[in-house]
Amino acid sequence: MKLNDIRISALGGTICSIWASFSFGDLLQTVILAAIGTLVSFVTSRLLGRKKSK
Repeated sequence: MKLNDIRISALGGTICSIWASFSFGDLLQTVILAAIGTLVSFVTSRLLGRKKSK
């Protein structure tokens, strides 16, 4: 077995074990919170930009 094969196998095993520890609910919650965080950041930067230009 080559060193690259061992690395790929180890990486694949790590990804599979991490994937198995996530539930769909956790993933959905993370996506929703990320979207809300992005929206709040965008609105805040727009409001600060308007305040700065006045």
